[in-house]
Amino acid sequence: MSDGPLLEQLAKLVTDAPDDLIDRIAARWVTVDGPIGELFVAYTDRGIAYVRPASDDVREEFRRRFGRPLLRAARPPAGLASALRTGRTSGIEFDLRELTDFQAEVLRATQAIPRGEVRPYSWIARRINRPRAVRAVGTALATNPVPLLIPCHRVVRSDGSVGEYIFGTELKRHLLHAEDTNLDEAHSLARRGIFYVASDTTGIVCYPTCHHARRIAPSHRKGFRTVVQAETAGYRPCRHCQPAPAAAT
Repeated sequence: MSDGPLLEQLAKLVTDAPDDLIDRIAARWVTVDGPIGELFVAYTDRGIAYVRPASDDVREEFRRRFGRPLLRAARPPAGLASALRTGRTSGIEFDLRELTDFQAEVLRATQAIPRGEVRPYSWIARRINRPRAVRAVGTALATNPVPLLIPCHRVVRSDGSVGEYIFGTELKRHLLHAEDTNLDEAHSLARRGIFYVASDTTGIVCYPTCHHARRIAPSHRKGFRTVVQAETAGYRPCRHCQPAPAAAT
């Protein structure tokens, strides 16, 4: 198609185009090394918009989902490589405009889960004041456009199993082990009906992967099936991991 008609229409604009016009219309893309290999990363003037394994069709996939043209960037956005390496995204902005308000809330809550720890889907639901929306949380996480940076792999089932993941269960397990999450211990406790652990010296109850829980000496560790049981026994919920009652996922 000739550019003539398009250029003619653009020439009729009554004001000069703003300097950032191209960034309002198009997205930039780069490929970078990540924890699961080479990644395709697209970003707009508002932040990182899409992260997927690099492939021949990923750019077309982005265009279909976002309806934006793509321009190759000369370099990755500032802080991207560090965020992928360390899991710390405090300096990274995200463009979540294509999501519903609920989906964006779920992802923002997921950002609060520290590296090396996991939380159940019910924890996310309670954090966004939608305690009955556990299954909807799982559905929202399955649409995460920026996995790895917004760590949906750190959300697991309340029975201790890892649950589904956008890149597959085995890769989810691999990522959690690479972050030194005590996943096997947590799963072993869950099989025995223990979903929370407490310290009889601090009087605090936590999720098993909480970094405070991992410092409890075996002789001072107490296990509980529910937060209510722990509270009845005189323990208070950890302010760091904010344990909530287990719920079916």
